[in-house]
This record gives sequence, C-alpha cells and structure tokens, in this order.
Amino acid sequence: MDKHGVYLGPRLRRLRRDLGLTQADMAADLEISPSYIALMERNQRPVTAETLLRLAKAYKVDFSDFGEQTGPDQIARLQTVMRDPIFADIDLVPLEIGDVVHSFPGVAEAMLRLYTAYKEEQFALADQRQEGVGASGDPVAAVRSFLSARRNCFPVLDAAAEKLSTKVAEAGGLPDYFKQRHQLRVRRLPSEVMAGSLRRLDWHRKDLLLDDTLDAASQNFQLAQQLAYLEFDQEIRNVTQEGNFETESARRLAHRALAAYCAAAIIMPYAVFAKAVETRHYDIEALSRQFGTSFEQTAHRLTTLQKPGHERIPFFFIRVDVAGNVSKRLNSGNFPFARHGGGCPLWSVHQVFTTPRKVATQWLELPDGQRFFSIARTVSSGGGAFGAPRVERAIALVCEAHHAERLIYSRHPPQAAPPTPIGIACRLCHRPTCTSRSEPPIGRQILPDDYRRTEAPFGFSDS
Repeated sequence: MDKHGVYLGPRLRRLRRDLGLTQADMAADLEISPSYIALMERNQRPVTAETLLRLAKAYKVDFSDFGEQTGPDQIARLQTVMRDPIFADIDLVPLEIGDVVHSFPGVAEAMLRLYTAYKEEQFALADQRQEGVGASGDPVAAVRSFLSARRNCFPVLDAAAEKLSTKVAEAGGLPDYFKQRHQLRVRRLPSEVMAGSLRRLDWHRKDLLLDDTLDAASQNFQLAQQLAYLEFDQEIRNVTQEGNFETESARRLAHRALAAYCAAAIIMPYAVFAKAVETRHYDIEALSRQFGTSFEQTAHRLTTLQKPGHERIPFFFIRVDVAGNVSKRLNSGNFPFARHGGGCPLWSVHQVFTTPRKVATQWLELPDGQRFFSIARTVSSGGGAFGAPRVERAIALVCEAHHAERLIYSRHPPQAAPPTPIGIACRLCHRPTCTSRSEPPIGRQILPDDYRRTEAPFGFSDS
C-alpha cells in the first residue's frame, strides 16, 4: 500500500453491510464524516493506512480477508448460480465471476437475489403440481383467473339482466314475478325448518323457501340468484364454457359465481346503477339505500362496471376474515395482491375489525412508487336471531390514486397525511425499515446484530 492508500470501495461497502451498519454509524465509529465514507465506497477517495487501522481496531477486521480475496463466499454463491442449466450456453469463466463480485458487488448481489426469487418460485410451482393445486387443479384459483381475465365484467349477462329487471319491476317485485312467471310461491320459514339452507326450491309444492332470519338485502339477493338459475341457465353455461375449466368443481364454482353476477345485475341494473354511481360519487352506503342492497353487495357490484364504452372506476375488491384468510377477491383494476401468503398488516383492511362498520380510508404507496386509494369496512353475515352465529369479515375496495378525486371518500377529509408505505407481502417487500415485517424478503441475507440491532425484526442491507 502506498502512502496515499488503496481503492477498496466495494469491499468497504460490503464490510459495512455485513456488519449491519449505516454510513453514519461507521463514520461515527471511525471518527470521520459520513460523506467521506460515501466517497471511499464509490472509489472516489482511497482507503488510507490510518483508516485501515481504525477499521481493524473498531471491528476486529482480518485484512488478509479484506484485501484482494474479499468476497469468496459471494464468489462461490455466484459460481453455483452460474452452473444452473439455464446458463448452460453461456461461457462464464471463474475469473470473470470474481471480477464482477469485486468490481460490481451491487450487480452480483442483484443477480443472487433474482436467482433466489426465481428458485423459490420454481419450488412453489413444483409443490403445487405435486399436490394438484396449480391454477388448473385449484378450482377457486381457476375461477378467480377466469373472472380476472374478463375484469369481472360480462356485458351479455348485464344486458339480459337489465331486460329481466324491467319485467320484475312491472310485475311488482321479485315475489310477484315468481308467482306470475313461474307459479312459485315465496315463503319464509324458520331456520330449524330450513335445516341449514338459506334458500330451497321445492318444485313439488311449487314453493321457493327462504330462511326467515335473512335480512331484506340477503332475501332479495337469494331470490334474484334463483331467478338467474331459472331464466339464464343457457347464457351462464355459454359464458362458463369460455373458461375451459379442467375440473367439474371449477365449472360449478364459475356457474355459481356467474349466477351471483346476474343476481346483482337484476337488482342493480347496469345503466341505472352506473348513473347513480356517478351522481352519488361512489358513496357505497347511499347506493345501498337506493337499491336495497347490502354494503358488500354494492361494493362487489362496483367492480363489474367495465362495460366497453360505459366504464366506471376500475376497482380491486377483497374480503378477508380476522385471521387474514381471503374468501373473495375480484379485480377490475391493477392493484397487485399476493396470491399466496399473508398480506401487508399496514393496510387498513386488516385493522377495521377494531372499528366495526366504520369506513376507513387510506392512501397507499407500494415500494415501486405506485399509489392507490383504499376504502375498507367490516361486514357481517349470519345472525338474525338470538344465538344465531354471526361471521364478521372485512372488505376493501382499492383504486389507483388518480381516480380518487371522483370518490366522496377522498374529499372528507382531503388527503393530508402522506400515503402509507405498504408491500404486497413481506416476502416480496424490500422495505428495510418496516417494523411490522413478519419474515425477511426473498433474496436478502439477514445481517448480524453483533454491532447494531435494527428496530425492524430483520436487518438487511438498505443501500
């Protein structure tokens, strides 16, 4: 080493990262400025003999490892990666790999993270294939993909439902229409008589039976769904066939989902509902009162308004229970959501259980800078009588931030606080300072805490 020092920027940066230190931390330990640390790491200043001595004293560094042979572990890891069959046609010699690690440690680290993510995805797909729960084997996943590919919008069914809705209104309502058109009498019976059924069609007695503990919105929806089965069976089958489902379970789930779609379209006809949506500025509760629907039914219907030429705001919809299990997911927008694993605990949909039936609004920002606006609230099903079990869930509607000005929820109050930084899921989120993290992100090595313990549960490099 000459009197002016040597340029060891990448190795100095790696040492700092391995120790779990920030540039300010290291600067304080070495009694120099953070800006000088930054210059040395960028090879814009040499590491002098005096600085090396301070490093040795502060961190007990063995400079036989810190010199030209720094990074043997990373070199070995990268060499292992490059032996993967996917790189078989690329001529990579060990010397070149060493040069990359020494001269471009950031590029080497990026390669290792990407490869780790790639392998984990490969293992996950292999597990799915072994267990028969891939997109084709899992009926729920298959139906979700089918709905998502069509942005949860089926204009053919909407058109048929609008015509039927007019006939229902002329007949005086759903019960009267059933009586006039199908000679069916609508009856409401106690739960113990229904024996676990919410709705049952008794052709022998010409009765359509409903559990009398259902509220008015649920009764209307059940009637409308039964009407869809009776009058739109062929239309629903035609649309279902477009899904090319590989299992009978997936086909049946799709058939049921489309019947529910028709039910919502009968109660909330597209043209009338789309106009009301704009008039009421997407006020879900006000729309619920106007159409006699529940908060969840109305929110669900908002995701379907993507008829060509008559589109409304594209929303992402999700329903979760208190444990975070997803029981419904619809996507007419482009909000990214992890299909496997838990969601981000910083998203208010996981927190509204503490404030039942109160709408929570939230501005969200993903690590890549995308911004969204979220509306979340609890909803319930069941109950209706003393001792009857009730299920509490939370739902959320999310749209891109630039649509939010059209929503009444973004005006009262207007955006004041900065957006909440969230991730898709902990394994896919690389925010280093998140204290709500439950597991480290893929492709990142955990830093030791010998010299520094971060507030976050896992320490990993942030620069």
